[in-house]
Amino acid sequence: MINKLIEKIQKTGAPIVVGLDPMLAYVPKHIQKAAFAEYGETLAGAAEAIWQFNKAIIDATYDLIPAVKPQVAMYEQFGVEGMQAFQRTVAYCHEKDLVVIGDVKRGDIGSTSAAYAAGHLGTVQVGSKSYAPFDEDFITVNPYLGTDGVKPFAEVCKAQKKGLFILVKTSNPSSGEFQDRLIDGKPLYEHVAEKVAAWGADCMGDSYSYIGAVVGATYPEVGKVLRKVMPKSFILVPGYGAQGGKGKDLVHYFNEDGLGAIVNSSRGIIAAYKQEAYARFGAKNFADASRQAVVDMAEDIRGALAAK
Repeated sequence: MINKLIEKIQKTGAPIVVGLDPMLAYVPKHIQKAAFAEYGETLAGAAEAIWQFNKAIIDATYDLIPAVKPQVAMYEQFGVEGMQAFQRTVAYCHEKDLVVIGDVKRGDIGSTSAAYAAGHLGTVQVGSKSYAPFDEDFITVNPYLGTDGVKPFAEVCKAQKKGLFILVKTSNPSSGEFQDRLIDGKPLYEHVAEKVAAWGADCMGDSYSYIGAVVGATYPEVGKVLRKVMPKSFILVPGYGAQGGKGKDLVHYFNEDGLGAIVNSSRGIIAAYKQEAYARFGAKNFADASRQAVVDMAEDIRGALAAK
């Protein structure tokens, strides 16, 4: 799957992943109204609203981007109905030939990790039949439990030719409370990055590993260091746009081949119509605003890389 991701990045010229993180507050009132008219102000109504919202954004952007990243918590908050919307979103993205990165941040040990891996990346056996419950192409994984927590995911990735993005240095303001702690003279995130590179060496695609890393756009100097520590690992870069990251901050996340990183924007794209820069589109044309936000983001990143 890493090979497909690279091929689609090269085809679109846009190392961008759209974060499908649909808070109900982002969904325009006319979408909510239609959903509630059919299902009432219920969890099912909320799930229908976020599904219709997602579908419109996917339809408006799928030809411009290689990948999407649905954040599972935004669906879980609406219970079983929300998870059905998550599953429906993943399946529809696959219909559009998009690579799907499930932002699930799972991390446990033994049979529990194996079950998470089977549910999100692999298959489960039910009697004589096999099913792929959610069937994402990549997922995010928390490495806090060490190799025991990552190995079950890596094994499924090998079998299914799928991938992982492992949390190394996250974009949130308090990430340094643990991640920046010095151990043997180096911050913890460097030690984690070294493990990511080692785990990834056993799961290689044609030029990059199936096992990548999450490194926030809000720490560009850290990204420069970690790019060298993990030369064969793709870096998923959150924090663009709404969290302050810009194209010029991202150049060191990429290798000399122009590859090696994919940049996420969530509310900066899906809620673009709420921003002053895209207010002209209005709520009725929210998906067109999202498309323009993708175009602008791609131009920003391409311009920064060209000037590198």
